[in-house]
Amino acid sequence: MSDYHVPVMLDECIAGLNLKPDGKYVDVTFGAGGHSQSILKNLGDEGHLYGFDQDDDAVANQLDDPRFTFIKANFRHIKRFLRVEGVREVDGILADLGVSSWQLDFPERGFSYRFDADLDMRMNNAEELTAAIILKEYSQDDLQLLFSKFGEVRNSRTLAKEIVSERGKSLIKTTFQLNEILERLKFGTRPKYFAQVYQALRMEVNQEVQVLEEMLQGGLEVLKPGGRFVIMSYHSIEDRCVKNFFKSGSVDGKLVQDDFGHIDRPFKLINKKLIQASEEELVRNSRAKSAKLRIAEKL
Repeated sequence: MSDYHVPVMLDECIAGLNLKPDGKYVDVTFGAGGHSQSILKNLGDEGHLYGFDQDDDAVANQLDDPRFTFIKANFRHIKRFLRVEGVREVDGILADLGVSSWQLDFPERGFSYRFDADLDMRMNNAEELTAAIILKEYSQDDLQLLFSKFGEVRNSRTLAKEIVSERGKSLIKTTFQLNEILERLKFGTRPKYFAQVYQALRMEVNQEVQVLEEMLQGGLEVLKPGGRFVIMSYHSIEDRCVKNFFKSGSVDGKLVQDDFGHIDRPFKLINKKLIQASEEELVRNSRAKSAKLRIAEKL
């Protein structure tokens, strides 16, 4: 497991779920099974855990436990696939939205600017859209929008224009080809700038914001009253969606009033203050630095 993914804020996540021995729980980002293994340790014979993951590499990490069911699917379909399993309500949902250490460190996936690889970035290899296709086919305006919206790249207009110019000479197919462009245009520190651009492409390839919104809504519908939603995000865009949803039931944060002026809030916030990794954990796992944990209980 340590070669694939080191679970971030493991103790905080497990505590946040407020596990019941006979409860039903969902780990929508199964990965290497680090969080799932700890959940199972706290369940009795009557408890059950469902693990979602669309990544082919996660399939090999399935847990040999009668209390565990692996579901190879995108977590945006949480409600539908739980219904297939005969499950209408669960006691808790855990989501670790970060890209796993294994995915980042495996060159062929194209997630990292540190390795020369095809610009892929797909979480699900069955999907068609890749980062290379985006750089080849998106208009200059669309490229500018995604770099600005998903990467908060400050010179997104200049970058989009340069990409369109370069692809007219030769297609941008690999990470190092993209890096040559970024090297000329980097704004601020190299690691931060490169990470912002790669994040924007990855989020577009995998429709991460849309997928998160669908998972949140589906999760709200399957959670029992008193059930816990535990979500760990790694950048401001995802965290803003989660924060807004927990407060209002909508990712845009709009509160809806009924005819009598009553606001129906779907959750009670368990931690009003953001939970972040301890100094001790940061020493062990530097990738925990950007993790943001929020916990809510369905009313």
